[in-house]
Amino acid sequence: MRRSIILFFLILAISFGTKAQQSANTLVVNADMGKDTISKYIYGHFTEHLGRCIYGGIWVGKNSPIPNTRGIRTDVLDALKAIRVSVVRWPGGCFADTYHWMDGIGSADKRPKFVNTHWGGVVEDNSFGTHEFLDFCELLGAEPYLSINIGSGTIKEARDWVEYVNSNNDSPMANLRRLNGRSKSWNIKFWALEMKPGAAAVI
Repeated sequence: MRRSIILFFLILAISFGTKAQQSANTLVVNADMGKDTISKYIYGHFTEHLGRCIYGGIWVGKNSPIPNTRGIRTDVLDALKAIRVSVVRWPGGCFADTYHWMDGIGSADKRPKFVNTHWGGVVEDNSFGTHEFLDFCELLGAEPYLSINIGSGTIKEARDWVEYVNSNNDSPMANLRRLNGRSKSWNIKFWALEMKPGAAAVI
């Protein structure tokens, strides 16, 4: 009896397998019936002053023998353009808690240095700052996404940064931006308040 049952299921399995091989599966996609569009901004990227991500990775400086556009590596730009990066966040997560944006503007040789206590204890010379990052985003065709320092920064510092990059008024921060070589604002849409551990609130 048991042998008969096993034989029955064996014949049944062979029969189904034969039919499956004979019939082709068909998948119909009605691309014109879609109602919703997935935002391209969910495929964003993140950059931070960690290892060679910024220095040597994105930024090599204008006098580098490595091919670059205004200090930004040409091969990195080409690679990121190829994958159509939509948005890039900077100056990072942990690093943002000790980053003071005003240290990274103006003449590069006058920018103060500090120790990057989050990533390796290396000296950060601030040669890659607000203007360099936003230039990188413009060359890339991506939206910038700025992380505000709420670890060691102040509300005034954050407000001044928003004014610096977004205001076209006759105001102190907008005029400082003009003095640093950028007449038109960047109109930054995406901002983050970094809340530890590992979370960000988008504003």
